Amino acid sequence: MNIYDFTVKAQDGSEVALSDFEGKVILVVNTATGCGFTPQYEDLQNIYDELHDKGLEILDFPCNQFGNQAPGEDEEIHTFCKGRFGITFPQYSKIDVNGENAIPLYKWITSTTKFEGFDGPAKLVLGPVVKKMDKDYKNNGNIKWNFTKILIDRKGNIVARFEPTKDLKTVKERIKAEL
Repeated sequence: MNIYDFTVKAQDGSEVALSDFEGKVILVVNTATGCGFTPQYEDLQNIYDELHDKGLEILDFPCNQFGNQAPGEDEEIHTFCKGRFGITFPQYSKIDVNGENAIPLYKWITSTTKFEGFDGPAKLVLGPVVKKMDKDYKNNGNIKWNFTKILIDRKGNIVARFEPTKDLKTVKERIKAEL
């Protein structure tokens, strides 16, 4: 199984086959518009601008499961992201990434990746918050917070998982290595 086996919903509700991205390097990101990590949109757009022509796609999945930080309908979220951060990479319909309502793509991601740990000073804040939601958080593949990034190689396989606290320079270097 790989990413090409899944379909997702576009903002307009239509189905998008992820096999449409075959041969591309893909960064899958669960996002939120009211999170402390929301400014990462700017860095993600810069990475996209630099590397899209070399084969990178960023797939943005708004998610409201962490602190209700992605309120609003799909169009409102998209308008905010485009207006504030100028995003041009594909943004899909709002989803759940964990639990029984998680979309199949994320059920696959969470069953085949593991938590990589939080970095930097944010781990002092995020660790206790996440532990309240999931006492066993260090030992399962559930998505822990907004802006977790999953890197997919050109063959559709997961090659890396980056927690939201991972420096985006590190993420960019790993993307470049896959390209």
